[in-house]
Amino acid sequence: MELTKNIFFNTDKLVANSTVKVSYTGKLFQDGAEEIFLHYGFGSSWENLDDIKMEKTELGFQAEITLDDSDSLSFCFNDGQGNWDNNDNQNYTFAIEELPTSLVLQEDLSLDPHPRLRRSYIWSKKIRLAVYKIITYLPKLISGNYKRKISNQ
Repeated sequence: MELTKNIFFNTDKLVANSTVKVSYTGKLFQDGAEEIFLHYGFGSSWENLDDIKMEKTELGFQAEITLDDSDSLSFCFNDGQGNWDNNDNQNYTFAIEELPTSLVLQEDLSLDPHPRLRRSYIWSKKIRLAVYKIITYLPKLISGNYKRKISNQ
């Protein structure tokens, strides 16, 4: 997605606490710079200021950065030789959106099952066991094939 003056992101939206790849094919790249640094910060006061060397590719220079939970990302570019691309002293600033929590499922992960449900489950197990014993042993008792164990005393 092209945003402005030959700057691209690998995503449609900048979302807080995510990683984004910035691609640059602007003035410094077109002038043949061998290396370019991304100078960036967050918010209107450029908090968490950092410089990162961008990787040169056939498609321009690229770098990955991790966004924080600020409201905006501001950056500019330099070639290490004193040449800057800072959007005519305006810098490049893009809004960072919060992760929408309406799409996140909230589950109650408590380990205590409902007591009535647990009691009914136990009773159903007891009834099934009783029915199994009746079906298995009643025909043997009626036919006389049921042998008692006689203890040797």
